[in-house]
Amino acid sequence: MEPVIRLQGVTKQFGKLTACDGLNLEIYRGQFVGLLGPNGAGKTTLVEMIEGVQAPDQGFIYLFGTTWKDNRKGLQGRIGLSFQETRFFDKLTTFETLNLFASLYGQPAQRAKDNLELVHLGDKADTWAADLSGGQRQRLALGVALMNDPEILLLDEPTTGLDPNSRRDLWEILKKVKTRGTTLILTTHYMEEAEALCDRILFMDHGKFLADGSLTELLSGMGLTEMIHFELAQPLDKTSLPKELLGLDWHLDETGRQGHIKVESVILSLPLFLDWIEERGHVLKQLQSRRMTLDDLFVSMTGRGLIESP
Repeated sequence: MEPVIRLQGVTKQFGKLTACDGLNLEIYRGQFVGLLGPNGAGKTTLVEMIEGVQAPDQGFIYLFGTTWKDNRKGLQGRIGLSFQETRFFDKLTTFETLNLFASLYGQPAQRAKDNLELVHLGDKADTWAADLSGGQRQRLALGVALMNDPEILLLDEPTTGLDPNSRRDLWEILKKVKTRGTTLILTTHYMEEAEALCDRILFMDHGKFLADGSLTELLSGMGLTEMIHFELAQPLDKTSLPKELLGLDWHLDETGRQGHIKVESVILSLPLFLDWIEERGHVLKQLQSRRMTLDDLFVSMTGRGLIESP
């Protein structure tokens, strides 16, 4: 298949800062791609170059086999954009806002009505934009972004600041949009968002791609995909561990009392760990087991989480 988006050696600098560093990438029709990374990773700069707001200093970005320089007018009608925050005319209703953008795209009023239902705002058709909640405003922004029925939809952290229910409402709409064959690119800090929506995930840090694949591919590539977290009343003595446990990936804090083990299967490894705890007479204060997450993967690659502490 021909990629709908292709990057060749794309570099962008701001003074001494290299925001994007020689990026190569191909994205195909119908893929839902999550672009994950901490603040300053280069995500927004990359999206702005794909959407034609900025131009690369080096390299090329091809959309449908052409570039913004060669075919700006033709590409504008095939791209949709949704941002973290969108400003509307306060004294236009929800329907009037959508109808205004429908007219700008040469679409009939029926398209505005259809998008009103698509983004679950049918009961807010006559509500002033100023009176919408944060989640409703983001759904309205998505309705605007979809007005031209775009083949590529770029979403730059659209759920930042939303409550969990509003975030999930937006997720359900995006899942429906994907069934149309739309290619979606989502930048986000939320690993659970990428896990819920994306069939392909790109990790980005310091202007480079660190990993690329589906959630299953990325986690299975780590080898050990589940974790056992524990806290003991006394320090753990690793020298006495049985060989079945000694070969696992252990991480202990400075006290030796708390830590976690990366394992292939909690079902297989947890009974061995508990038997050993009992044999050694250790007092177990806390225990938790879980599947590893995208944040765990990012930490393993960079030494820090996707959302850094202030």
